[in-house]
Amino acid sequence: MFFDTDCGGVVSNIAYLRFIETARTLLAEQLGLGLAQMAEDKKYPVVVRTEIDYRGAAKLGDRLVIEGWLDRLERVRFWCAFRIVRPDDDALIAECRQMLALIEMPAAKLLRLPEDWEKYREPKINTPSHAVADSDRP
Repeated sequence: MFFDTDCGGVVSNIAYLRFIETARTLLAEQLGLGLAQMAEDKKYPVVVRTEIDYRGAAKLGDRLVIEGWLDRLERVRFWCAFRIVRPDDDALIAECRQMLALIEMPAAKLLRLPEDWEKYREPKINTPSHAVADSDRP
């Protein structure tokens, strides 16, 4: 989107975190943590740490794909990994890892992770995004 870019048409580094937030929300749905389900169960993934490496610049009009997957599972915390790629030239734009914990509200009780999450440890989420509104593109 235009608002994601600076005056030179380069995507702002903070915009990538919003793209990753969208991919993480879709991954959470696959884990049984859809927004409605989280509100009902009062169980939420909470970001504890974010690491991001910017590898290249995306520009106004670029179409991007965000891949997301579970990278590492522990008893009470987990890492999600993300890769942002421009498919037109297969350029790697950014790589990101986030550590999260699963908590139950309102007590903010730390929860043990479900055992069946192990099956989500490969790239599964591909979220198309783009740096400009362009309804003419497929």
